Formats: sequence, C-alpha cells, structure tokens
Amino acid sequence: MVREWDPRTASSAEIASLLSTLNAVLAADLPQDPPWRETSLREYLAEVMPGERRISWIAQAEPTGPDEPGAVLGQVHVLLLGDIGVIEVLVHPSVRRTGLGRDLVLRAARRVYQEGFQSIGVEVVGDTPAVGFYESLGFTREYVETRSVLDLATVDWAELTEMANGLGSGYHLEFCPGGPPDDLIESYARAKAEVRDVDDGELRPSSYDPERLRDSLNTLHRRGMKPYIVLAQHEQSGEVAGLTEVVVPAQHPTRADQYDTIVVQSHRGYGIDRAIKARMLLELRSAEPELAEVQTWNAQANEAMLKVNAELGYRPDRDWCEYSVDVAELVHRLDPPR
Repeated sequence: MVREWDPRTASSAEIASLLSTLNAVLAADLPQDPPWRETSLREYLAEVMPGERRISWIAQAEPTGPDEPGAVLGQVHVLLLGDIGVIEVLVHPSVRRTGLGRDLVLRAARRVYQEGFQSIGVEVVGDTPAVGFYESLGFTREYVETRSVLDLATVDWAELTEMANGLGSGYHLEFCPGGPPDDLIESYARAKAEVRDVDDGELRPSSYDPERLRDSLNTLHRRGMKPYIVLAQHEQSGEVAGLTEVVVPAQHPTRADQYDTIVVQSHRGYGIDRAIKARMLLELRSAEPELAEVQTWNAQANEAMLKVNAELGYRPDRDWCEYSVDVAELVHRLDPPR
C-alpha cells in the first residue's frame, strides 16, 4: 500500500520503521557509512526553509495485527524549491526489483507535474544500484562531485595546529558554534555571494543574503543539525574574508557534514582556506567528542580545495552525482496514455 504521508503526524512506530528501512539501505549500498538514529528524525523529515514544501509518500506492508501498522518498505519525498522538484527515494533491499521504486517515483512525478514544475532533480550515489535505476527512467547526469571522508583517528593534531596557525598577517580566525555573530551576518552573506554566479547545477543552494542565511541557520537547528563555523576576518576592514561550515546532525552525530568553504577572491593567497578548515577540526575535537569522521563534497574541477583536503587527511570515497529529467517526459514514460 502506497499513501501520502506527513512525518509531523506520523506515529512513532512509522518513524521507527522508516529508520529501519533507511539503515537497511545504508547497510546494503553504503556499508562504511554510520547508521542513522531516531533522534530528531521526525523534525529532519518535516522541517523546510520558508517558501519550500516537502511532500512525502510511504509504501507499507500489510498490517500484522489490528494495532500493528505494516512495516515501511519504501518512501519518496519531493522538495519543491525554486523551479525544480528534488526527490529522494528509499526502497528496502528485500523488495527491490518489484516495481516499487518506479511506483514511488511516479507518485512524486505526477505531483511535481501538477504543481507546474518542469524538471525533477535527484542526488545519486556512485557505485550503487540507484545509478542504473535512475538512468533506466531517463534521468541524465548533470553534475559530479567527489565525496571525501576524514577519519579523525588518523589526524596528526600537532601538524593540524601548525596548519591552523599558518595564516597570513592581517587576518584572524573566529570560531562560531551555532552560526556567525549577528554583527557579521551581512559580511558573511556577502562572502557566500562570491559563488552565487557559478552555474554548477547543484541541488543544495547556498544562502546569499542575510535574511535567507538566518532562515537557513534556524532551519538547521529545527532539524536537529548543529552548525559550526570558522571565519577569517580581515583586520583592517573588518570584513569576512573566508569561512567554512560544518554541520553535526543529531541523526548521525559520529559523522559530520562539511558545507560551504569560501575564500573571498580579493583575500586569496594568504593560506586562509587551509587555516580555517584546520581550525574547524581542532574545535570539533573538543566540541563534539562523539565525532569520528567528517565528510565533504567537492567538484572534481576544484583542484585547489581537493589539494587542501588531501593535506588535511581526507580520502576520496566515491562519486556523488546529480541527475535531472523533464517532468512531463518522465510521467509519460512511467504512465503512458492508454
């Protein structure tokens, strides 16, 4: 049975069953990734940025008893943002190749089409069955990143301290757990705007103005995701010259996610990129004692940041691809007129 589903009103049993399916998928497809926890999972699934909407469906097995809901065997949600619908599909390994995945995609595609959107995007992890699945549905690859993972147990902390101190004169670093201080929000947003004109097709938009940045930080907190920021401040002007962001999710607190790392063009060449990322790791070591790994994503053409990450000890893990498809074509392919 497939039905529309709202995580805000779902039963605790459904949330727990969905978590079980998610971890079964991770165990099958990404066995090196840590399992997720139920902590703030409901909020993670329900909370979105202002102006965005998320619509979800679940597939359940037949109930095992009058008071026992059927196990969640699959889920799809679509996030409607900007001019695109971004989907994410989970299908328990035990029911793959039964047509359930196609059915879930069709449900989401129909809604996206009805809402007037023209395309659907999806993140697809390389070397997993998802690649063949989406390509068989007509999705085309638009963008590829490399995911790299840093095992904190392998870090040379003395060398990392030297990296953090290797900052050019005229700058200082500031550690900001929770988000940048309010008096630097506007300067921080201007620094992030450095990359807004780069048309790289990413499905994870950044925040380029102060109000959206505040909304983004508030949404992260509501979803159970704690942001940490290290910024480099230019002492003469007081401007934010560089920044790096790491988020520690309550759902998998042993592995953190690297978000943006940006150095303003006019401040490049002073060792800021390496220093802010090294300082971040030093701060996380004490701020998040449960943390064991940090994962980051980089465009394959971004040789400078790939070099910095290699110096810090990150090791390439696998490709992370973004695919898209025309909604009308997808609906026609999955549900042709009779």
